[in-house]
Amino acid sequence: MVSKSYSNLLELTSGEAPSFGRIGRRIPRIMTVASLISDVDDDPSESACSEDMSSSSVQRDRIIIVANQLPIRAQRKSDTSKGWIFNWDENSLLLQLKDGLGDDEIEVIYVGCLKEEIHPNEQDEVSQILLETFKCVPTFLPPDLFSRYYHGFCKQQLWPLFHYMLPLSPDLGGRFNRSLWQAYVSVNKIFADRIMEVINPEDDFVWIHDYHLMVLPTFLRKRFNRVKLGFFLHSPFPSSEIYKTLPVREEILRAILNSDLIGFHTFDYARHFLSCCSRMLGLTYESKRGYIGLEYYGRTVSIKILPVGIHMGQLQSVLSLPETEAKVVELMKQFCDRGRIMLLGVDDMDIFKGISLKLLAMEQLLVQHPEWQGKVVLVQIANPARGRGKDVKEVQAETSSTVKRINETFGNPGYKPVVLIDEPLKFYERIAYYVVAECCLVTAVRDGMNLIPYEYIISRQRNAKLDKVLELEPSNPKKSMLVVSEFIGCSPSLSGAIRVNPWNIDAVADAMDCALEMAEPEKQLRHEKHYRYVSTHDVGYWARSFLQDLERTCRGHLRQRCWGIGFGLSFRVVALDSNFRKLSMEHIVSAYKRTTTRAILLDYDGTLMPQASIDKSPTSKSIDILNNLCRDKNNMVFIVSAKSRKVLAEWLSPCEKLGIAAEHGYFLRLKRDAEWETCAPVADSSWKQIAEPVMKLYTETTDGSTIEDKETALVWSYEDADPDFGSCQAKELLDHLESVLANEPVNVKSGQNVVEVKPQGVNKGLVAKRLLSTMQERGMSPDFVLCIGDDRSDEDMFEVITSSIAGPSIAPRAEVFACTVGRKPSKAKYYLDDTGEIVRLLQGLASVSEQTVPL
Repeated sequence: MVSKSYSNLLELTSGEAPSFGRIGRRIPRIMTVASLISDVDDDPSESACSEDMSSSSVQRDRIIIVANQLPIRAQRKSDTSKGWIFNWDENSLLLQLKDGLGDDEIEVIYVGCLKEEIHPNEQDEVSQILLETFKCVPTFLPPDLFSRYYHGFCKQQLWPLFHYMLPLSPDLGGRFNRSLWQAYVSVNKIFADRIMEVINPEDDFVWIHDYHLMVLPTFLRKRFNRVKLGFFLHSPFPSSEIYKTLPVREEILRAILNSDLIGFHTFDYARHFLSCCSRMLGLTYESKRGYIGLEYYGRTVSIKILPVGIHMGQLQSVLSLPETEAKVVELMKQFCDRGRIMLLGVDDMDIFKGISLKLLAMEQLLVQHPEWQGKVVLVQIANPARGRGKDVKEVQAETSSTVKRINETFGNPGYKPVVLIDEPLKFYERIAYYVVAECCLVTAVRDGMNLIPYEYIISRQRNAKLDKVLELEPSNPKKSMLVVSEFIGCSPSLSGAIRVNPWNIDAVADAMDCALEMAEPEKQLRHEKHYRYVSTHDVGYWARSFLQDLERTCRGHLRQRCWGIGFGLSFRVVALDSNFRKLSMEHIVSAYKRTTTRAILLDYDGTLMPQASIDKSPTSKSIDILNNLCRDKNNMVFIVSAKSRKVLAEWLSPCEKLGIAAEHGYFLRLKRDAEWETCAPVADSSWKQIAEPVMKLYTETTDGSTIEDKETALVWSYEDADPDFGSCQAKELLDHLESVLANEPVNVKSGQNVVEVKPQGVNKGLVAKRLLSTMQERGMSPDFVLCIGDDRSDEDMFEVITSSIAGPSIAPRAEVFACTVGRKPSKAKYYLDDTGEIVRLLQGLASVSEQTVPL
């Protein structure tokens, strides 16, 4: 069944009611959770406690690992037409991940699809067997839906795009197809339904893997606002220039951001993701104590950068197998005993693995270095392609023709320079090739991680039995050589490898020659360095590190108030302090009516006027509202802004009784005809002669940036610059100014798209103090205080207002409202969503005053 709580997500993509056909029968209940699979959204805090899946009285941490495929091999029984045999897939990363975590500490549940199609009549039985025997929850998809989801949207649209292939024509990848997108969303919804049947939302961790399930976090976060959710992307994440071509770019970004922790293999992939969040959603990130975090509606979404590792135990056990030893003996006779040196390539047969470029480099090596002819052999193992289509057939045809040409040109009886193995190899056979190969070549033009180099390094470490076969002393230093593409995820972690641009065939050929000619001690040092890293950063290290960060990120969930906003795939959860709430119009109007002395402090940009507006001058409506508030003899109203007093005086000249604080409160006047005062000692502005040339330098090199010269301050604004470059330049400028102004009586601060230099001790909090003390001196301590602002500079006002509640400057039991714009962490206790709500609120208060003020 399709729960109503998710129907709007699917309706969004199709514009009509969802229709999924048969999505698989429900698996037997594993635990009891009140209303877990109900058709309405319940508060997770109201759920009853669940029973743990294990019979043990000691409750262990439990993690639900979700991926497109279960780590299970299925085979139909041969003796009858019915029944299946299931085994663990030892080569699955998800299974290796579990081994790395340790069975004693964490219980693991798997949710995913089987490779084999299961008839609907058998699905209940298969579910029961997999659950009881393997703790696996299979997700059954109708064949047509699976094809449109996996071979359609995943493999034709997401996978090429994430590997930097734009669909510039129908032949290059797949053009965006909304029906395939609907299938993708539908499958992610079905996965969510399966997870909901086993999850204990208060305790379980959920870890989602890879691009097949990128909108799944939205479905889970909508159902359980406090779900502890991690997501790891195993493919590259493209630059914003590539990613922004995806028509559903924002839906996918927002869905991923519904996770608590997002993992990437390299900093490049994480940087591209953060850049997309900045350019498309306006989000900024901060690095605190080594952790990168994005503030997203009050939730901190952490970013994890750590390449996955290999399963050391599994690899070492395969190295010890007699079959491996026998295969090594066979390969020794085939290559080494004939005086051949083996170079090895192991790649999937797809367009991004660069097999044909590698073959061309091998051809170039034999042309430029004829001394290697008859000696060097490139063994290219081509694993079966995971996708299907014209591009795969083209790669296969090009590979075969190139191999044939090279062998015809440089081969002779008993010698083929290229050996192409395009049939599936068993794992131990592949390991045997690693053991014998002098150098491993991984020259993919784009790849997420690629663990082939890691496997090669561990295999070259060998063991005592294999050393004997190879006629090496166990004490002999081990050696290995790697030529790796710059465009694969493991490249940054292999500093001893020869890194190449795979498109530069001459450079790859030179790298192959360098690897062959390199001195033995150098090869040994490089191998030792790689072995230290790979052996200590295995799959267990990666899994434990990710889960530790997930636990740390989710630690504060129960201390926050959460609620969902937005429709469809724009759904997100707002998480804020339990005392932080929306300012109710009825509540504040009621307080306004029963109070007699009121202080009102209002920021200008982003509060009375939208931050994004080009014309910043006040509207006639805003002027009327301010005048109505000022005419009330019970009110003292102040505009507190970073703008200059000249601009504010001109814009607000129709408001006779309005107080103005300019340049963060340095200049202040109580009404239009009053003299300007200063809230701080008169500052020496000679520092401008130092700061202005520095700002001009950055303005010249940052298109879209400007300088505003105020009486007491200098502001460098990059609001109209490229967001990434502007932010980068702002950080540099901040450091530069702090350095050159270290001995000057000024503060250098960054704000919303600005870097500002202003006199020390000047902030908006001074205005709040001054206003309250002035009212106290006049014997009119306010019993109503309203303070509204939107950015970091307004936090000083909020702090003064809230700290004054128990003091003499505010009347006992006064009504105090510190209010920020937007739901975000703040010292204010209230929020309003946007400037429109603020104007409506002030209009409501002004209408109350208008009714009470005599004409």
